[in-house]
Formats: sequence, structure tokens, C-alpha cells
Amino acid sequence: MKIQLENIQPNDKSSFHLLHNPKLNDLFFWHFHPEFELVYIEGANGKRHVGRHISNFKGSDLVLIGSNIPHLNFDHGIKTEYHKEVLHISSSFKEKVFTEIEELEDVFELLDKSQHGIAFYGETKETVGTIMKQLQGMNRFEQFLKILRLLKLLAKSDEFELLHTNPIVNDKANKQQERLQKVYSYIDENYSKKIALDDIAASINLGKEAFCRYFKKNTGSTFTNFLNQYRITQAKRLLLTGRNIGETCYECGFESLSYFNRTFKKISGENPSDYKKRNQ
Repeated sequence: MKIQLENIQPNDKSSFHLLHNPKLNDLFFWHFHPEFELVYIEGANGKRHVGRHISNFKGSDLVLIGSNIPHLNFDHGIKTEYHKEVLHISSSFKEKVFTEIEELEDVFELLDKSQHGIAFYGETKETVGTIMKQLQGMNRFEQFLKILRLLKLLAKSDEFELLHTNPIVNDKANKQQERLQKVYSYIDENYSKKIALDDIAASINLGKEAFCRYFKKNTGSTFTNFLNQYRITQAKRLLLTGRNIGETCYECGFESLSYFNRTFKKISGENPSDYKKRNQ
């Protein structure tokens, strides 16, 4: 999976898109998309990284993420068994439907509030998590009704916390997406060799210092840390295809085996050789 703007393209014209138990724990997938996202994960302790907010969750988590807010996959780095459900809601559905139906006015307000990032807890988290696990086995009409009920429950709940004091609203979303897409594409095309900050900054017409500030503000990570995360994700893929550690090191753009081993362990919590043995 390339690291980029996530394009969510259901096979039909449904306003909702379900992902049933997607497993991305070996990937560092810092991404964003126009769709609203409701994610539920249980059976694990992990990191909640939404916009500028970073915290840990224990046991389970239920978060509603607004349109175009960058976020990390909630199962990143999890080693234990877990279950995850993801619901994407079309941004156009919010404008076309919720504004026209008075009974759904509170749901419209909920989606507006989601630009802060919202973490739910207590009975709300448990009830909504149970509903989300049931959606996969329903037909489309049943799903539609259940999702509306689910959103009404969230809209009425007082068991939540906002992850940001101010809403993360990007009035220049298209321009930002285009610029970040260029950065991600540059990384994807060049990660196997040395990437100079001057070069990648120039690819989006910024100076080196301005690029570093821009990248940290929009991804929550320094460019070096982000690049290392991406390279280690690619290294894991190569190791699982049978590449030896030396080949993997240099094919992923690391200039020394010792630095590769240190970075791999720092990010993954284990050495490349242990990772390869565990997954053979």
C-alpha cells in the first residue's frame, strides 16, 4: 500500500463504505480523505493519533474523525489479536441529506463537531461497537437504518471528549491534498535512495526550513521520522517475500546495516531477523 491520500471508492453509489476487520498493524499509514470516518477497535492497547492529538487507548476505542483530518491507522504496531470495524461516510451525503431532514439535524451537528475529532467512551462505545460488528451481515437497507440509529446514538451521547479545542477545518483541502500527494508520491518513487531535504522541498516549491514546518504541521511528524516509518514498512514487505536483511537494508534506502537495524528495532520493537523468523 502506497502512503498517500486514501481514495475510498466503493463499487456502488452507496453513501457508506464498510471495512470489516481490516488488518494494517504492520503498516504506518498516515493518511487523510474527504469522507468522515468512524473507527472501532477492541482487544488491544494502541495509539490514537488524529491530527495534532496523540494519546493511548486501552482495551478498545471508538473515534469519529472529520473530513480531511490526517490520522494514523489505529492498529499500527499492535502485536496481539484484535478486532476492528471502520465506517466511512460520504462528505456529500452530509450536505445532501442531513441538511434536508429536520429529524437528522443533530446528526448534521455531530458531523460538524467531528472536525475536532471525537473519542467516545462508556456505554456509548460498547453499544456502538456492537452495532458496527453487526453491519457486515446485513443487506444495504438494513445497514442504512442501523447506521442512522448508530449516528443518532452518537449525536445524543454525552460520553465523549473532543481531541482538539478548535476544529480542524481545511478551507483549502484540494490544494493541501494535491501538495501532500506530491510529497507522498516523491517518497514512494525515491525511498530506495538518498532523499535530500532540498530536493523534496523543491518538489512543492518550498525552501528546506519552510518544508519542515509545513510537513510537521500537516502530518504531526518530522520528515525524517516519517520517511523512516515508510522505509521500515517497505522493509517488512521485502523480508516477507524472502529478501535477506542486507538486501532489504539497501533496497529501502538505508546507507548502513547498523542504522537499519537500530531504526527497525526502534519502530517495530524487534530486530529484522526476529521479525522475519516470527513471520515465516
